[in-house]
Amino acid sequence: QVQLVESGGGLVQAGGSLRLSCAASGSIVNILGMGWYRQAPGKQRELVATISTGGIPNYADSVKGRFTISRDNAKKTVYLQMNTLKPEDTAVYYCNAGITAGVLGLVGGYWGQGTQVTVSS
Repeated sequence: QVQLVESGGGLVQAGGSLRLSCAASGSIVNILGMGWYRQAPGKQRELVATISTGGIPNYADSVKGRFTISRDNAKKTVYLQMNTLKPEDTAVYYCNAGITAGVLGLVGGYWGQGTQVTVSS
């Protein structure tokens, strides 16, 4: 069984920073692409940033220049450094990863439970 556990959310004033972490655990053979998504109240879940196995990042236009995604393959962890936060960044942030796991090495997409980020004006 594979688990993704996020941490680092919280309440911050506009202009502030937060760093999210997401650690994978379980019967992992290999971790493929990893990413962060967010869902604000009344809105659909949207992509924030992704990072490939080789470390190539991709960002939503709304966070370019403010957020940085990174990964530590040895720790099976992906990070999201969020700077210059805005009230519109308020959402539940979810970690996502493509992972091969188990004896058969089957590929699956996994989600964390989410962590709340609230940015006050």
